[in-house]
Amino acid sequence: MGLTATRAKAAKRGVVKSRGGRPTRDAAIERDQRLIEVATSLFLERGFDATSIEAVAEAARVSKPTVYAQYGDKRGLFTAVLRREIARWLAPLAAAGAEMPVDGVSDCSVEQRLIKLGRQLLTLNCTDDSIAFSRILTAQAINFPEVARLAVDEGWSKAVSTTAEFFDHLVAVGALDLEDTTIAAETFLNMVVGHTHRMATFGIPIDMKTAEKRMEVSIRLFLAGAAGPPDRLRSHPKPRRRPAR
Repeated sequence: MGLTATRAKAAKRGVVKSRGGRPTRDAAIERDQRLIEVATSLFLERGFDATSIEAVAEAARVSKPTVYAQYGDKRGLFTAVLRREIARWLAPLAAAGAEMPVDGVSDCSVEQRLIKLGRQLLTLNCTDDSIAFSRILTAQAINFPEVARLAVDEGWSKAVSTTAEFFDHLVAVGALDLEDTTIAAETFLNMVVGHTHRMATFGIPIDMKTAEKRMEVSIRLFLAGAAGPPDRLRSHPKPRRRPAR
């Protein structure tokens, strides 16, 4: 996401009004974008509870009635902020599907394609801003279930369905053989970013080189299948010794 509190300071500009005293259409769009930018910065910096409509309105240089008219209340404002951030998180998944050749011919292997996607997902999901949003959602889930539901329905569920569609393309061209692409998508996302994002949310320092290595190993495991070829389950191969650590 890469947003910082400095955006709130940089966004303090006036709104051009029409002759009738109301903002022009372009000015109103610019005002709303600035308002969301400022609100995002303050929510990330202060958290949900410590951010007030008054503070957002003052930093964005708009009136409180303008904020209430546009978003209803603080929850409505946070919902608008969250929807924009969800769209940002989902962008790499949508791009991966859009870049998939219709005929399946590509200079990039499936493993390379998935590693590229995994690296983008790690970058987006392990930023300070992403972790801050995760903590806000966790803290507000009990008292604010509709926003938690939005994060699931428009965030996680959309990520799963978009990834499943990407896998559907790979299955259609014979690049993958998956029994259920939805379950495969859930597994893939959990393996690639779930552990690292969860640890970061808990406040455990993350080394991105280690996280990327874990991601690449997880993708190779995903592609190979944890059990390997079916005949391995029947042949009882001799167990391999684990390397000394």
